Amino acid sequence: MSTHDSTDRRPRRARTALGALAAACALVLSATGCAATTSSAGTSSPGTSSSGTEPAAGGSHRPTAAPRRSAPAVTEPAALARARVNIGEGATVGVGMPISVTFPSPVPRSQRAAVERRLSVGTEPAVTGAWSWVKDRNLFDGQRVDYRPPAHWKPGTRVTLRVGSHAVRHFTIGRSLTATVDVRRHTMTVAEDGRPTARIPVTAGRPGLDTWNGTMVVMDKQPKVYMDSRTVGLGDAYQGYYAWAVHLTASGTYLHQNPKANTYAGRANVTHGCVGLATDGTAERFYRRIIPGDVIRVTGSKDTMEAGNGYGDWNLTWDEWLAGSATRGKGSSGSPSHP
Repeated sequence: MSTHDSTDRRPRRARTALGALAAACALVLSATGCAATTSSAGTSSPGTSSSGTEPAAGGSHRPTAAPRRSAPAVTEPAALARARVNIGEGATVGVGMPISVTFPSPVPRSQRAAVERRLSVGTEPAVTGAWSWVKDRNLFDGQRVDYRPPAHWKPGTRVTLRVGSHAVRHFTIGRSLTATVDVRRHTMTVAEDGRPTARIPVTAGRPGLDTWNGTMVVMDKQPKVYMDSRTVGLGDAYQGYYAWAVHLTASGTYLHQNPKANTYAGRANVTHGCVGLATDGTAERFYRRIIPGDVIRVTGSKDTMEAGNGYGDWNLTWDEWLAGSATRGKGSSGSPSHP
């Protein structure tokens, strides 16, 4: 059960009373931020602080017959010291999870290339990828940069992220799970490792409150979430807890248990924008199969979600993604990760 933001072309999906796991696990690298083997010099809508400093880049002085000056030290952008990462240390995430790094204040355009070059991604096996500056729905331009490959990660990939000399994250890509919601046929087809494993009746957003179209990535999930339509200007349409809630967008789209699905799943779209599953155990079974980073694809609807409305990164083509990089992806190819 959700609504769209009134600042959009349609009402916003309902906010939750529980904080998104992505926000809960996010840690300020100098304090507490959240997240996912590629290498980058140079990535969004949901860890602990980790050490792992690296010496600042700089020249060395070697005595010779003709003394030479040392090369000047390269200063790290100050923004890196307070960056947050969306993937926690040691996490296992789905194949769609981008690495998302956010900053407490906007990074000026003149400094963004330097920031990208100090964000290093290493993988085993090697994977090509690139950073791109994403306008997060809830942040200013320049406060978020994401990393993704041209296509979804390969299951089993081990990833190491280094945020300059300030922090390191190690995470693993788990099995592949993709769920495709066809709002016209009122069904959701689940595929694991490329093989269809289930076809589930669903009910999606009713006309005028249509579910976002496009590819979403699971941000987090909660056994129970409180939703209140009054917070988004829809009066008393709904108010209460909804179980087995899988969080899909920053604007409030969830895939969750909904008593209305007992009647309408597989037949009609009647929700306020969320995707509803029946209370007969269907919603709980799906919930227990899902991990953050799994891919939910919605087809047959209308407006496509924006990249910064959660993790909508995959709704951009690779060329569009590279266009958002301050380095245009140069130096962002993957390389083996190191301890």
